[in-house]
Amino acid sequence: MDTRSAGDGHAVRRRRECMRCGRRFTTFEKVETRPVMIIKKDGHLEPFDTEKLRAGLMKACEKRPAAQARIDGVVADIEKEILNLLEPEVPSRTVGELVMRALKELDEVAYVRFASVYRQFTDINTFMKELAALVKDQKKGNE
Repeated sequence: MDTRSAGDGHAVRRRRECMRCGRRFTTFEKVETRPVMIIKKDGHLEPFDTEKLRAGLMKACEKRPAAQARIDGVVADIEKEILNLLEPEVPSRTVGELVMRALKELDEVAYVRFASVYRQFTDINTFMKELAALVKDQKKGNE
């Protein structure tokens, strides 16, 4: 009955009708791709998981004014960037840096929260250096 692009052009939405009973329903078709494997720090591989990515972003943005739609957009953007690398295996640090870049634009407090875990801050001096770099970048952006 009707065919449209869905999911940022990565899927096709079709509105269909059963020829026998007349019932209408919707189907989604998505291109099947091989899963991208993430190379963890210890060398083991695990499949890229958008839900794990979303959970990490939600944790960083907890009690912050980041809308769910914006977080979903960040997840989609990061997934697209990883898939566009066209690599079967991607280091976890690449994913981490993409998340850091996105959080810096989304919410600075969430960025610092994520950075403190991702960069494994061991003391207040390391934390203060990251904050100083954030303030410096913010001043550059305002000039």
